[in-house]
Amino acid sequence: MLIGLIGKANVGKSTFFSASTENIVNIANYPFTTVKPNLGICHVRTKCVCTEFGVKDNPVHSICVDGIRYIPIQIIDVAGLVPGAHEGKGLGNKFLDDARQADALIHVIDISGSTDFEGRPLTAGTGDPLEDLKFVDEEFDLWLVSIIKRDWDHIRELDSSGLNTAQILKKRLSGLGVTESTIDKVLNIFNLHNKKIRSWTEQELFNFCQSIRRMEKPVVIAANKADVLTSQNNLEKIKEKYTHVIPCTSELEVLLRKAAKNGFLHYLPGDDSFEIKENMQLSQKQRHALQIVSSFIKKYGSTGVQEILNVACFDLLKKIVVYPVEDESKLTDKKGNILPEAYLLNEDSTAKDLAHVVHDELGKGFLFAIDVRTKRRLGADHKLKNNDVVKIVSTASRK
Repeated sequence: MLIGLIGKANVGKSTFFSASTENIVNIANYPFTTVKPNLGICHVRTKCVCTEFGVKDNPVHSICVDGIRYIPIQIIDVAGLVPGAHEGKGLGNKFLDDARQADALIHVIDISGSTDFEGRPLTAGTGDPLEDLKFVDEEFDLWLVSIIKRDWDHIRELDSSGLNTAQILKKRLSGLGVTESTIDKVLNIFNLHNKKIRSWTEQELFNFCQSIRRMEKPVVIAANKADVLTSQNNLEKIKEKYTHVIPCTSELEVLLRKAAKNGFLHYLPGDDSFEIKENMQLSQKQRHALQIVSSFIKKYGSTGVQEILNVACFDLLKKIVVYPVEDESKLTDKKGNILPEAYLLNEDSTAKDLAHVVHDELGKGFLFAIDVRTKRRLGADHKLKNNDVVKIVSTASRK
């Protein structure tokens, strides 16, 4: 799963990237590596089932601390946008290509209103973050329009070839990962199924692309710099127009993670509090900074960074967490690791889907699964639920 991080200059996008990818524990033999400077690993947070089963787990690819499981996902810091990006201006093509790869987007904005349209500093409260949101949305939509209109003569030929509208659009948008079912849904919304594409109006084409973007690239808004006094009015305005808006402060999250990593305090990403360790000597400046963090957390429940990652994963992408094991009585894999893996699956995933995720050979030779809690056999089409613990029985596992 890949989350895209978007936003204009000087809104704290790079700080959010640093905050979300800063590990609070040392991880050896980690399964992921950073293959590009703008690609990193962050984690979503969930309550681990180890507490329910009363066991001390030892995850292989995820982390469990005090009964909280942190599951790794990838995050890409997408190139910044300038007006005309859909026409290739600035790093427009780079932005749109990176964003194309993402399953969901986090749009970081300066909710304090202290940057202008191009990211230059302003007096706090004089900038309009609502305009920033409109600008990025429109550039993305116009880019999709340009993809469909590219080589318009060929579209006309396909229109006369016997292919239906959905099939033609799937061919054009296949590189973006847009499914034919999504295209069908949008065509039905605007009653365009039986209308030849060449006769669509500009407004119909724009409406179609806008809906495709909203379905295929869902967005959570990271209302950054929410600790600045001028943020509250802007926050209320944006919440009236957008659904997933989370106030956050990336700088304070970076401060907490580094302090925890260096042994100054107890803190886990997403916690609603932190605790300074006993006999810890802090400077007046450090204590003042932590007081600011504490006040923000009391107001909003957290720094917002972890909550935003969780919203992208569980609310936008509708993921569930499933724990596969090989020994249903000991909850272990072949090496004796207890609750070794926690997989993020689509909420409509089946037992056989899980088998394929664990190993393709398990999926090919799938016989049945076992629900560890109930000991009940599960068929291939059985739909999994969040926090299921499952054993897969396969011809491959019996060899």
